[in-house]
Amino acid sequence: MSRVRLAALALAASAAMVPVGASAAENEGLCTATSYRGARFVVCEIDLRAFRIDLRWRDSTGTPYGSLRTLEAALEREGVSPLLLMNAGMYSDTLAPIGLYVEGGEEFVAANTNEGPGNFHLLPNGVFYASGDTAGVMETHAYLEARPEADIATQSGPMLVIEGAIHPAFLPDGTSRKIRDGIGVRDDGHVVVVAIARNPVNFDSFARLFRDELGCDDALFLDGTISQLWSPQTGSIGNPFGTRLGPMLAVLPRE
Repeated sequence: MSRVRLAALALAASAAMVPVGASAAENEGLCTATSYRGARFVVCEIDLRAFRIDLRWRDSTGTPYGSLRTLEAALEREGVSPLLLMNAGMYSDTLAPIGLYVEGGEEFVAANTNEGPGNFHLLPNGVFYASGDTAGVMETHAYLEARPEADIATQSGPMLVIEGAIHPAFLPDGTSRKIRDGIGVRDDGHVVVVAIARNPVNFDSFARLFRDELGCDDALFLDGTISQLWSPQTGSIGNPFGTRLGPMLAVLPRE
C-alpha cells in the first residue's frame, strides 16, 4: 500500500472518530470511538516516539498478575500511572502464554508453530513485537526467519491482515460474532493501533476495520472471549475488569 493511500486512510479514520465521552482535555488521550459496518469500536493509537509499550505477565515473585486491576495497582506502586491496559495474547489455564513471549528483551516462552484447534491455530497466526520507538506485526514463520530485534513480543492468532490481505479463512458472512480486540501498526512502525469492539463482530469485519479504516497492512487478533481494555479516559471496555488474564499490555509515558 502506498504512503499516499496510508495517509488517506489515516485521515479518513481520524475524521470518522469521535471522543469517548470525555472533556476536550481528557481527549488528548489515546483513544477515540468509531463505527464501522454497523458496529461500534474504541480505537487507541500509541505513538512510540511519545509512549512506550510494556508486556507484563508475572510479578517479581513469579506470580501472574492475573488481571488488569492487579496490574494497574502494581504499576501505581512502582510510581507509574498507566495510560492504557489490555490483554495481550492467548494463554493456558495457568495463565502462561501459549506462544512466543518476550518481556524486557528476555524470551520466557518459545514460539509455538504446532497445529491444533482454536483461534490461535487458525493459521497463519503471528507476533506483535516492539523495540525502541518502532513495532511490527509479522506472520509467525516470517518473524522466526527474520528475528527482528524485540524488547517485547507476544504471539497470538489468527493474523487479521497479512501484508494488506485479509486472512483467507475469514468469511464476510461469518456467523461467529464476539467482542474482539486486536493490534496493528502503521506509519513505518512508529504508531501502534489497538481496537476493541463494543458489540459482537465477526473476524472479517474486524480485519477490514484494521485494513480499510485504520490503515494497518498487518494486524493481529488478540482475543475474543476475554477481550478487555482499560484506560483512565475510557474506563473498562469489554469483559469484566477482574477477568483472569495471562500476558497483558501496558502503555506508559516515555521517561
